[in-house]
Amino acid sequence: MSTAIKRRRLILQQLAGRFEKLRSATETGPPVKGWIKAIREALGMTGSQLAERLNVAQPRICRLEQDEVVGSVTLKTMRQAAEAMDCVFVYAIVPRTSLENVIRTQAEAVAKERLSRSSHTMMLEGQQLSNSEQKRMLKDLVDDLVRECPRDLWQVRKQS
Repeated sequence: MSTAIKRRRLILQQLAGRFEKLRSATETGPPVKGWIKAIREALGMTGSQLAERLNVAQPRICRLEQDEVVGSVTLKTMRQAAEAMDCVFVYAIVPRTSLENVIRTQAEAVAKERLSRSSHTMMLEGQQLSNSEQKRMLKDLVDDLVRECPRDLWQVRKQS
């Protein structure tokens, strides 16, 4: 097994451990009014007081809270607002299942597309495979793609 493949597997294992810790956070979304406003209000802090802590004008806090709700606030601003309320801003991208499943699903799509092209050629040459042979070839190709994770695995394929 190549060093690159071993390294990728190690990274996948390390991330899987982190994702387990974050899984419960993905089950609930942010408060309807956004994290900044919800925490500010829970602390009993006014918009003016948060503005003073951030060294901005009070109307900026209203805008900041609205920007968060609509998703246009920057990560830097979220971090600054969290710090001003003695909180920590946490940012993560967590897969819906696991990275291994994401890779396997993509490998299956690529393998099916590749086998479809070769099956057509084999049919034209009168060398069609049985269903069980096709399934075996698909499984082997998927396993190879998952193991090797070639650079073109994620290449967007144009529909013809």
